Amino acid sequence: MHKSSIRPRAILLGLLAGTLLCLATPYNNMYLAATPLGGGHFPLAPFILLVCLTVLVALTARVFKARPILTGTELLTTWMLSVVVSGIAYTGLMRTFLLNITAVDHFATAGNRWSETLVPLLPKAWTVSDPAAVELLYNGLPGGRALSWQQILGAIPWSAWAAPMAAWGIFILLCFLVLICLVNLFSRQWVVNERMNFPLLRLPYMMEESFQEGRVGGFFADRFLLVGLLIPLTLHTVNGLATYIPTIPQIPTVLLAGPYFAKTGLFSGFTKLKIYLIPAYIGFAFLASRQISLSFWAFFILGGLLTGFLSVVGYQVPQSALGVTFGPTLTMAEETQMIGAYGVFFLFIVWLARHHLLEVVKNAFSTKSVPANESEWFSSRLAFWGLVLGGAGLTAWCVHFGMPLLVSVLLLAAFFVVTLVASRVICQGGIAYFTLTAAPTDGLLALFGSGFFTSAGLVMGAVMQKVQFLDLRESLMPSLVHAAKVGEPITRKRLYFIGMCLALGIGVVVSFVAMLALCHKVGVRDLQAEWEISTVLRVYEDAQRLLDAPSGPNSWIIIFASTGAVVMMGLLLCFQRFYWWPLHPVGYLTMYSSAMRILWFSFFIGWVCNQVTLRYGGIELFRKVRMLFIGLILGDFLMGGVFAVVGLWLGQSYQVLPS
Repeated sequence: MHKSSIRPRAILLGLLAGTLLCLATPYNNMYLAATPLGGGHFPLAPFILLVCLTVLVALTARVFKARPILTGTELLTTWMLSVVVSGIAYTGLMRTFLLNITAVDHFATAGNRWSETLVPLLPKAWTVSDPAAVELLYNGLPGGRALSWQQILGAIPWSAWAAPMAAWGIFILLCFLVLICLVNLFSRQWVVNERMNFPLLRLPYMMEESFQEGRVGGFFADRFLLVGLLIPLTLHTVNGLATYIPTIPQIPTVLLAGPYFAKTGLFSGFTKLKIYLIPAYIGFAFLASRQISLSFWAFFILGGLLTGFLSVVGYQVPQSALGVTFGPTLTMAEETQMIGAYGVFFLFIVWLARHHLLEVVKNAFSTKSVPANESEWFSSRLAFWGLVLGGAGLTAWCVHFGMPLLVSVLLLAAFFVVTLVASRVICQGGIAYFTLTAAPTDGLLALFGSGFFTSAGLVMGAVMQKVQFLDLRESLMPSLVHAAKVGEPITRKRLYFIGMCLALGIGVVVSFVAMLALCHKVGVRDLQAEWEISTVLRVYEDAQRLLDAPSGPNSWIIIFASTGAVVMMGLLLCFQRFYWWPLHPVGYLTMYSSAMRILWFSFFIGWVCNQVTLRYGGIELFRKVRMLFIGLILGDFLMGGVFAVVGLWLGQSYQVLPS
């Protein structure tokens, strides 16, 4: 890839786009319940911005016969800065953050006894202590809908929010520091040494290539692309009109396959099976490597067969054997295989990077100058000590608020290990929509029991996990990994990194203000927040259950987690030793993910089309057919942008992509 410089204009444009996105996201997502502007790891609004800027800049340069005002690398830089902050205003942080720090007081009743059991265990600096301020958040300001946004901002009791925002601001800042340093440490290994495939970056790279070569018109006029574009265009036009005009019949995009399977027997694990038809995700699946696409859907099928097989042989573990867990979709004991699998895969990541990490440690204690490599924003020495200081700062933060030292260290380690592994899966597999199966705390609870945490540590850990490390659908770290790859050819690394830091800082502040203002204008009760409230309450309810009935080590979870570790080790050995081995280990990590219940059919279709194209048409046909799947992605996201604008205008929106 050719080296290229960037100018401040690209950074400023990216900061502006990210700020506007953070301002609009709460209203669009929480109030209108429209297609998320920044959802997933290939967010809608930044991509629409990239497409529009690419076409506009190319068209302007051609009309005026002048040099483009932005280069292809600068277009990608602008896009990436808006991608990095896209999740902060929603699931990446603010979707449940305000609820996390107020729900324990607001929903406390004589029946649940939270005022007696949970509230005393939480540090006062973590929550809003003013009951009137909490009531305003949930019920809104009197006559708030008639007030202007400026009046809303003036009426918010900022003093009540100052202490919790200071405390949590330090936590978020330190988390971001650790994530940035982790990505900087592993970027050279993943981007340069392993040359990892990044399916979610294929389309932006192809657009940049066409822009640099002056053939943007030819790219968008490709006949295969136009055919692919027509499919989601037709689908969403019909279904979108049906949303506003009920007499128009909809084209079904979700097919219920579960009723066709018996509730007992080998196929009993498929009684809730659904087939989702999402053109964009089929496109991403086609762009991923065939081995990984095959592994995602094959392991999903194997997971369903395992459930049926255990039923047939009479080895049914009751759901109660799980005990209390915090996993977002954890319902069966066999799903806890993922705890062991994640641990072994993390060790595999470290083992692959052993030479690189050894060099990093040597450089960290060396007195020689250590320049940043092509994929790094700053030197590995600075990243190493930044990681150490960030981790120490987070540990000190936890200990300061009452969590035992050993618990703090193990809990934070679990948080970042799971996030690192999940980021690898997302970036290498091209998964735009990803969810965890088991929570980071589930493994520690199963191994040590709840008593190990202490009462305060247990509640604090559950809240910290919910704030930043439980729902990874818009997690920051995968976007940072993508940013490292995009920044590989950029020569002005310092400018690029400063822009990214500014984007994150501005994004957090703007997202907090925008979400807080929206809640005060209409009240949480009148937002589309049923899921958000229920998941936050579940965290506190589970913590309450563990306080009322402390649990020891869970033998069932340990057995299945150990099984998962052994299976993952076997998969890794086969993957490393046998060139003909068809399955990639990352597929096993998504076997029970709720995201794969939506994406499995997309990966199946993408894999079949990829396999057939290369087998019978070779690379020449593949390059042509690839444009059809590019059209599927373009069409889905362009229609998502169209209906997002329509929703802002009409106050009701048709949702194109899953949230």
